[in-house]
Amino acid sequence: MINLKNIVISGKEVCPIIEGGKGINGTDGRSSGHFAKEGCVGTISLVSADYYDDNGNVVMERSTRLKRQERHEDLIKGAIKGGIAQAQIAHEIAGNNGRIHVNELWELADSEQVIRGVLEGAKGLIHGVTCGAGLPYKLGEIASEYGVYYYPIVSSARAFQILWKRAYSHYSDFLGGVVYEDPWLAGGHNGLSNAENPDEPQDPYNRIKELRATLVKLGLAELPIVIAGGVWCLQDWENYLDNPEIGKVAFQFGTRPMITTESPISDAWKKVMLQTKPGDVALQRFSPTGFYSSAIKNKFLKRLMERKEGEIAYRLEAGDGFGTPLTLSNVKTVYIKAEDLAKANNQINAGFSVIQETPDSTVVFLTPDEWKTMKEDRAKCLGCLSQCQFSAWSGVNGTTGKLCDPRTYCIHKTLFDISHNGSTDDNLLFAGHQVYRFGQDPLYANGHIPSTHELVEAIKQGR
Repeated sequence: MINLKNIVISGKEVCPIIEGGKGINGTDGRSSGHFAKEGCVGTISLVSADYYDDNGNVVMERSTRLKRQERHEDLIKGAIKGGIAQAQIAHEIAGNNGRIHVNELWELADSEQVIRGVLEGAKGLIHGVTCGAGLPYKLGEIASEYGVYYYPIVSSARAFQILWKRAYSHYSDFLGGVVYEDPWLAGGHNGLSNAENPDEPQDPYNRIKELRATLVKLGLAELPIVIAGGVWCLQDWENYLDNPEIGKVAFQFGTRPMITTESPISDAWKKVMLQTKPGDVALQRFSPTGFYSSAIKNKFLKRLMERKEGEIAYRLEAGDGFGTPLTLSNVKTVYIKAEDLAKANNQINAGFSVIQETPDSTVVFLTPDEWKTMKEDRAKCLGCLSQCQFSAWSGVNGTTGKLCDPRTYCIHKTLFDISHNGSTDDNLLFAGHQVYRFGQDPLYANGHIPSTHELVEAIKQGR
């Protein structure tokens, strides 16, 4: 039995087990409500959370309006309605047990507006706000305004120190804790910096120890560190408990709660995760956010990897080794290296006949159907990110000023589709690098899907 002690989270003593908030519909009111019901912390994802019509059915269409700015406005309104709806569901299920948090990605367009709208519309139902995917420097101000606790997600002591000096030192009363998310092991978008090698993972112990030392220097010695990314069972983390170098901790479980009877993901998605083997998750940089992210290697991701492998550098004018002409799909002629001509021809002959430029003076090769889908997706852009490499949308002035990047994809489309019973082959499947452990975990033997209660009990026992 693990010696797991209750700690105060968001103003209440609870079990330090936290459900990680995951993307579109990865966690909802039902899943988070049941975590809170167990005396733990449930986390609702605010990323396009579901809301319902008068008959109780999920509203699937976010917008049918013609202009992107109008569709964007509808997206934000829908996200706020969804966040409020899920908070109400969670509150009813929890029955005043545990804590209810919400999770937002800072780099989503108008994330501040969504957080404010949900906190305003669900007053008294939400106890904390977790936020990452960027540096959420205004998080402390927003949360303090509504009297709820806030939990920035960082991957290093340096990142927190920047946030503290820039903003959080003025809003320390409602700083509930710091989430350390391991950038090599976490699922979804990861916080790898340009100075860190994605192929050389570092031991989280020393990074968390450094974060604690930073908190002590800032006068925050009692602030909990929430350990996230690669957390499967507490036996793996026993040396972090009652450890003066690490201090007060809680543990955030992201991947493991995805397979429970209360998890909102589809049965098909759960089946894929149960069958995943070591090495089936790739840490890659295809996301239109520009961040690294981790996902299961299915047909969708493998095609992105193939497209990247087929990439060829070019120059606009001949010279410096680039002397072989190549005509692009827009009839523009560029110059590639002679040794790359065979690579280009092989792809064209295999049916990847549409040649498109990237923002990095390279070209990639697509099938006509892929190019048709890509153009349709851009035409339907909702402006879901503050800036998007796929569509070149920017929430600041409408455009990034760069070429649309054909190496990436519409992230809202694929995440919304997979979270609403879409194909597990043709959509992105975010997952942490410990997902293969479903196949080794006795809790899931013979395809058993545990309840949240069963999962929490197993976690408490270190299993």
